[in-house]
Amino acid sequence: MSTEDKAKATGKNIEGKAQEAMGNVTGDPEDKAKGKAKQAEAEVRQTAEDVKDKMKD
Repeated sequence: MSTEDKAKATGKNIEGKAQEAMGNVTGDPEDKAKGKAKQAEAEVRQTAEDVKDKMKD
């Protein structure tokens, strides 16, 4: 996994966690859902990059 792609996935995950937390604080279910979706997207990106790394080896 390239360092840049890894950083982007980590950033997306942190962004999602922050948005989900804000939704929890404000009671906004839409923010919570969007935050969880961003975290899921980050996990998919991370997994895809891990697969690419394994294919290279």
